[in-house]
Amino acid sequence: MSPDSSGHISTQPPPTTVLDYYTHHYRHSDRATWQTRIESGQILLNGQPTTSDTPLVAGQRLSYHRPPWQEPPVPLDIATIYEDDLLLVINKPSGLPVLPGGNFLQHTLLWQLRQRNPTAAPIHRLGRGTSGILLIAKTKAARAHLSQQMRQRQLGKTYRTLIGPADNLPDQFTITHPIGKIPYPQLGYIYGANPNGLDAHSGCTVVHHRPDATLLDVAILTGRPHQIRIHLATMGYPLLGDPLYIAGGHPHPEGTAIPSDCGYWLHAHKLSFIHPAGESMTLTCAPPPQLLP
Repeated sequence: MSPDSSGHISTQPPPTTVLDYYTHHYRHSDRATWQTRIESGQILLNGQPTTSDTPLVAGQRLSYHRPPWQEPPVPLDIATIYEDDLLLVINKPSGLPVLPGGNFLQHTLLWQLRQRNPTAAPIHRLGRGTSGILLIAKTKAARAHLSQQMRQRQLGKTYRTLIGPADNLPDQFTITHPIGKIPYPQLGYIYGANPNGLDAHSGCTVVHHRPDATLLDVAILTGRPHQIRIHLATMGYPLLGDPLYIAGGHPHPEGTAIPSDCGYWLHAHKLSFIHPAGESMTLTCAPPPQLLP
């Protein structure tokens, strides 16, 4: 018997209770969690609510009814920047995941897009906390054409972000630290600064100095996971509000945050590519007020 199912106690078990039975056989949840489920009526014995200390005998039927899965709320105000028969370019809001994963399935950009077009496919990705321009193919042929540009590093992507005070930074600088998998207890691994990782290139331009922060434009040709967050952290300037990466390009030693946690400011505001019809295109998307000089 597995969660969300039911089954009979087919043989006489050793003297045990409902709580002991679930705690022993289904160890993906701890004892306190199973007790809460029993007390809330999610566990039925012979079709009736039961208690944690009810003894079990052969022939009884246990069932666990999992409550409906509630996805966390996300912003779904997806603005269109450009659209034709082959592609769609949108402004993704911060907080909306692009692909299903973790607690998100329907509350993702991909799910929302495919309700209208089953073949819609994002060509590149933006982190959940990142806002801005995202390129989407509407046909398989367009996807193949645009994906080839992505592989050949022909897509030009520029982001606006916010770091702490950085008066000593040059007006322009380049970061090329490799990025790869590093151990992370909560998830097994995440991506971070790793000398044995894959090459990564970020070209940075200082846009404006504030007393408490610095605005940067960052152009990338490579698209390593969380590249801008990691690269600026390797320089000693993690993104303001980033709950995960600290100076050095590694996760916080407490290990409580995950890569999809929000809190930082990062906006994709310029995208250049070649349309499947052959035309060179450059599209822009104004940053939010927090990222304006």
